Amino acid sequence: MLELVNLGKSYGGRAVLAKLSHRFEPGEFVAVMGESGVGKSTLLNLIAGLDAPDSGQVLVDGIPMSGLDDDAATLLRRTRMGFIFQAFHVLPHLTLAQNVALPLLLNGKPDPARAARMLDAVGLAGRGNDFPRQLSGGELQRVAIARALVHRPALLLADEPTGNLDPETADGILHLLRAEIKESGAGAIMVTHSHAAASLADRTLVLTRSGLKLA
Repeated sequence: MLELVNLGKSYGGRAVLAKLSHRFEPGEFVAVMGESGVGKSTLLNLIAGLDAPDSGQVLVDGIPMSGLDDDAATLLRRTRMGFIFQAFHVLPHLTLAQNVALPLLLNGKPDPARAARMLDAVGLAGRGNDFPRQLSGGELQRVAIARALVHRPALLLADEPTGNLDPETADGILHLLRAEIKESGAGAIMVTHSHAAASLADRTLVLTRSGLKLA
């Protein structure tokens, strides 16, 4: 499903990732841990094709992301990937229901009932007509999670998906993530500092300057 081949990335002359190689198997839920600044978020951006590596390749189903033009890369992300960003990226002019339903609409598969079920699943039942300005940071994070899962992506990329949630809510959200992933047979890569979050993954990797290693 996903393979990193000698991946390298530098910023301002400083190597963040160097000769990073790893294979992620279909349907597995992987947690990636590591110190701040080691390149965990950079790794997710490279996998998604939101940033380009300086060297090496990211292969998604054998397809090199660097070989796709902008339109093809956008289509692949839209149809096969789901994203949970630390910054949420919830659109302020859309209601919560419209935000969650957006991936379905962009893929030409509108399903208001599915969007409503996902809002319910993250504890926001009955809030579909609210706007993002009416929500707390933790609630916005839950909207972002519902949006990432609503179209049943083949690959979920999650950057600190429970960082703004209290422990009890975080536990419920993580179990939802795992259940949705396993039900659809999707793969998932979750960057986290939380050992509690990582404990729900199939395996945990630690990112260091020398590469990815089993925890």
